[in-house]
Amino acid sequence: MVRLLHLSVNSVLCLLIDFQVIILQINFPETQLVKKVLESFYALGPTASARIMAKYSIHKLAKAGSLTPKTVTSLTAELSQMTIGTDALKLVQDNIRRLKENGSTRGRRHAMGLPVRGQRTRNQTATANKLNRIERKQ
Repeated sequence: MVRLLHLSVNSVLCLLIDFQVIILQINFPETQLVKKVLESFYALGPTASARIMAKYSIHKLAKAGSLTPKTVTSLTAELSQMTIGTDALKLVQDNIRRLKENGSTRGRRHAMGLPVRGQRTRNQTATANKLNRIERKQ
């Protein structure tokens, strides 16, 4: 991204270029932490990102711009072998659909929008209602 910056002190126009790091065809600013870059992918949490960073000897406070091109390609190769992003989301949705079709207790609780893992239903079911929405045909 190229930004045009006007400095009023000397009336000079400057071009600021923000370099970006591309991992799995997604652009990330070079100032973003590698940990946050990895955790931005669905199904990659703090533990998995820390494990990947340890595997490639990346410091926990390293910025994306400090990675070498070789490290970026190896990270991309590592992430492409994992089930992340839309693939992981589709897998979770397929599992929930399978539970509903089986008629299991968990599937029925998903279908009703209730907590699935034994939580109380007397007071707080807002999160379950938000996550287990009923699919309506239109």
